[in-house]
Amino acid sequence: MAANGVVSGKSLIVSFGEILIDFVPTVSGVSLAEAPGFLKAPGGAPANVAIAVARLGGKASFVGKLGDDEFGRMLADILKQNGVSDDGVLFDQGARTALAFVTLRADGEREFMFYRNPSADMLLKPEELNLDLIRSAKVFHYGSISLIVEPCRSAHLKAMEVAKEAGALLSYDPNLRLPLWPSADEARKQILSIWDKSDIVKVSDVELEFLTGSYKVDDETAMKLWRPNFTLLLVTLGEKGSRYYTKKFHGAVDAFHVNTVDTTGAGDSFVGALLCKIVHDPSILEDESKLREVLTFANACGAITTTKKGAIPALPTEADALALINGA
Repeated sequence: MAANGVVSGKSLIVSFGEILIDFVPTVSGVSLAEAPGFLKAPGGAPANVAIAVARLGGKASFVGKLGDDEFGRMLADILKQNGVSDDGVLFDQGARTALAFVTLRADGEREFMFYRNPSADMLLKPEELNLDLIRSAKVFHYGSISLIVEPCRSAHLKAMEVAKEAGALLSYDPNLRLPLWPSADEARKQILSIWDKSDIVKVSDVELEFLTGSYKVDDETAMKLWRPNFTLLLVTLGEKGSRYYTKKFHGAVDAFHVNTVDTTGAGDSFVGALLCKIVHDPSILEDESKLREVLTFANACGAITTTKKGAIPALPTEADALALINGA
């Protein structure tokens, strides 16, 4: 830590957005109404990415707002316990920490019901941002949930602008959650409203279909989302691995086959692994063999995360990922 309370060093990954509590049924494969009980699991994609980075030995900080309540304090403690700096965390006296009820269907996929009306994360104001922290980021990562409503939307845009001016790589995983948006059209419009500003963009196959309106998950469809200023566009395909696109090359990397229990956090684990490697060696983005090696590592991290319930407990260490890659 630097004397001013900001994490020092240029290998810092700052993740911006929401941290919340997922309530997950104690029994898999049931609807919310049928669930006999729920376990609380800390979540929120940007927070998962920050913890994924820290779990892999990287330097991570989270920027976002929590309710000044038991759940908010619990989440701030979880960040700290997992090695993530909370220099960018704020507490709102008037709003609660966001909650989500998540059902795991029999196939391990998820359905969501959110309690945010409004939740504290939506009330982050531009003037409350820790700009010194944001300026110290080498990578600034964000999603799209923070674009849904003001004032958080303005805070998100300001944070991106400040990070970019300070020379950070901007990383974007839209992390589509349709139930949170007023309409599908509004979601598409706002998610794409900041598309051109990012350096690295990761979408899932479902998001690719949603954003392009195409039902084909192929190179041609992916290239509809390419922008000239991108360094890297990634499409994750679940058990089919991932595809990558840069200015000079593109290709695919196979997935690892594991016993999937819960897909929560797999994409966040993938992103955290990728950013953790890029922050130390940006030349990865220019070198296809290096990039393929890193994406193999990221695929392994994503796969491991699906083998346990909940995102944060399932996020792997570097040793876990290497053991899977090496077949140990």
